[in-house]
Amino acid sequence: MSGEERPAVRQVASRVVYENAWMVVREDEVERLDGSRGIYGVVDKPDFVLVIPVEGDGFHLVEEYRYPIGRRTWNFPQGSAPGRREVDPEELARRELAEETGLRAGTLRRIGYLNCSHGTSGQGFTVFVASDLEAGEADREPEEQDMRQKWVSREEFRALVRDGRITDDSTLAAYALLTMEPDG
Repeated sequence: MSGEERPAVRQVASRVVYENAWMVVREDEVERLDGSRGIYGVVDKPDFVLVIPVEGDGFHLVEEYRYPIGRRTWNFPQGSAPGRREVDPEELARRELAEETGLRAGTLRRIGYLNCSHGTSGQGFTVFVASDLEAGEADREPEEQDMRQKWVSREEFRALVRDGRITDDSTLAAYALLTMEPDG
């Protein structure tokens, strides 16, 4: 955006309507280009990381119960730092991978950054590919105590998507990024 161009919507006022250790929900009074006013609900959450643990012709996935949708689903390991803290993405990726799967990455390569739910939140995530994996013990958080892990082939991954067992938009977007890589 050039220095002369105005944003299509600008914040006039803002108030926090809810806050906890993981997020802030605010209501902004906004003004549009035509001068009309309105409100916008925004969920502020810290950026997170997503790790694609690659081994052979497949990936390591985790499965857990997702309270908001009321069922278990599979996804790539992912997470943010506790208390809405900002942490170096590579450090966080290594920590999330080890916590959720027990795997340690000999090689960790950043392949992109994406936004999620950009109509309601500024949250984004950095995508890493982990390889040269070494097994270890998982160290899951209390919310992850029901988490399962398994290796799936690329064909099994696609079947899980078709069967509705992978519905996480971040996992699917990260997989799309991976397939755009020269060797993806």
